[in-house]
Amino acid sequence: MSFHLHKFPLLSKSAILGRLIEENSDQDECTIKLSNIPGGAKSFELVARFCYGLKIELSPANIVHLRCAAEYLEMTEETAQDNLIHQAEMFFNQVVLRSWKDSLEALKTCDVLLPHAEDLHIAKRCVESLAAKASIDPDLFGWPVSEHGAMHSPGGSVLWNGISTGAKLGNFSSDWWYDDASSLSFPTYKRLISTMESRGAKEEIVAGSLTYYAKKCLPGLNRRQSMGPVPLTSAAATLSEEEQRHLLEDIDRMLPLQRGLISTNVLLWLLRTAMILKVNRACISNLEKRVGMQLDEATLEDLLLPNFSYTMDTLYNVECVRRILDHFLAMDQTMGGGSPCLDDVMGSPSLAPITAVAKLIDGYLAEIAPDINLKPPKFESLATALPEYARPLDDGLYRAIDVYLKAHSCLPEPEREHLCRLIDCQKLSLEACTHAAQNERLPLRVVVQVLFFEQLQLRTSIAGCLMVSDNLEGSSRPLHGSGTIATSGEAGARWVTSAAVRENQALRAGMDSMRLRLAELERECSGMRQDIRKLGGAAGKDGWAARVQRMFSLKMKLQMCSTEEAKMNDRHRSASAKLEKLQAKVSSHKKHLTIDA
Repeated sequence: MSFHLHKFPLLSKSAILGRLIEENSDQDECTIKLSNIPGGAKSFELVARFCYGLKIELSPANIVHLRCAAEYLEMTEETAQDNLIHQAEMFFNQVVLRSWKDSLEALKTCDVLLPHAEDLHIAKRCVESLAAKASIDPDLFGWPVSEHGAMHSPGGSVLWNGISTGAKLGNFSSDWWYDDASSLSFPTYKRLISTMESRGAKEEIVAGSLTYYAKKCLPGLNRRQSMGPVPLTSAAATLSEEEQRHLLEDIDRMLPLQRGLISTNVLLWLLRTAMILKVNRACISNLEKRVGMQLDEATLEDLLLPNFSYTMDTLYNVECVRRILDHFLAMDQTMGGGSPCLDDVMGSPSLAPITAVAKLIDGYLAEIAPDINLKPPKFESLATALPEYARPLDDGLYRAIDVYLKAHSCLPEPEREHLCRLIDCQKLSLEACTHAAQNERLPLRVVVQVLFFEQLQLRTSIAGCLMVSDNLEGSSRPLHGSGTIATSGEAGARWVTSAAVRENQALRAGMDSMRLRLAELERECSGMRQDIRKLGGAAGKDGWAARVQRMFSLKMKLQMCSTEEAKMNDRHRSASAKLEKLQAKVSSHKKHLTIDA
């Protein structure tokens, strides 16, 4: 752009323009080329207006341009009093740096004025001003740093000329500056975060800001969490794949390595994005370690990481989940994880994380089991990675293996048996045992084991009922045949108590019959053990069919016995309740007799 200007207004304000005009003083009209002036033609137009004495409006949007252009043209106080450098510095220090919004706007303009803005320390002063305001805890004062210079009373109301208007300020949290900071270019934003850390900003605040910046500049997370298509943000749309890759690697290096600062689903999203962008191996390994530190807080949906390799491999990235699990187990061992008993697993809060991870991995195995490309060794490797005490019950593992056997119907019998050995039949619930006993996909050896341990559970429960019956009969014996002289009230109470005792004796007879049935079941169990020992023999097909029929007939007997046991338990509880009521009545009668005496 060409400007037709007079010589004197220019040389009276600018030392550079004065020397250039003097070099061409022999010409009536001289042509001066300013190719490197900061801000270009727009900045020079404002400078020319200032030289002519016209009023120019200083603002956060043009102050950095004018300051750099004035420095380039040497518009100092030696050339003219109250020159442009002086006025620009006064406005920058007294207006721009005191406001968060103005400092942010001025800092954005520094990106197109490098290295001039750096040489004049303009970018540094803006960053320090923003870092100081963002590092202040809003809880200390009840409100964040003032945006536009408005005055506020300690009670939170806005003041106008010292008079309270009654308008109240809203509640502010420590993340009030996240959105504004995310509008900065990443090199400038990185510089802001580094300055805040040097000022002692809290790690959770820094991590929250980095997460917010990543969500805004990297596509994917908002799209996954919503039902419909979400357009990319302007920052994500303008960044190339290479820039996004470097951005993610830098964010990973800047994130504090501490558990709980970032939610697990965000970390898994960052890991998924890192795989898509093909970042370096160190970044992926670091993200896997972060996820492993808090794997117990993950959800199954977020853990299903697709496999982005071009080879014919599994649908989901099972190796990545295995590495994440290894990181979690290593952390659990360093924190003093041991091998407790079952009661400790069920009740100890310190074992809650590893039991939650075991439940998560069992659900993950059930989800990936239908994948036809998932080989048994890979499935088994992930299932056996957890220690035995991590699973109070093996119901989830049984379900995952059942889904795998259903999806891989052509699996050979030896491999089926090898997979089923992962299940501890003693840790299956009654519902799982009932399902397994009727599951045609399980090998016959496993079905026999399930029936055997189910019979042991039934025997234990019946023995517990008999112990309760013995205790109840022993507590009722002192009520029989007292040697004292009884009144009519005591005799009535004793008659009612003896009736309850007779009912208890009938219950005792029923439990004796249950003992006989239990003895029959034990004989059947010994026959089953002999069948198990003969499984390796050369049995005929008809012989196997007879044994299977015998096992299922035993199953029916066990179910009938379980029904009888439930009935006996109900009668037992009814008799116990009656005895308690009768004992209360007898004690009440005795109190009345004592008072009458």
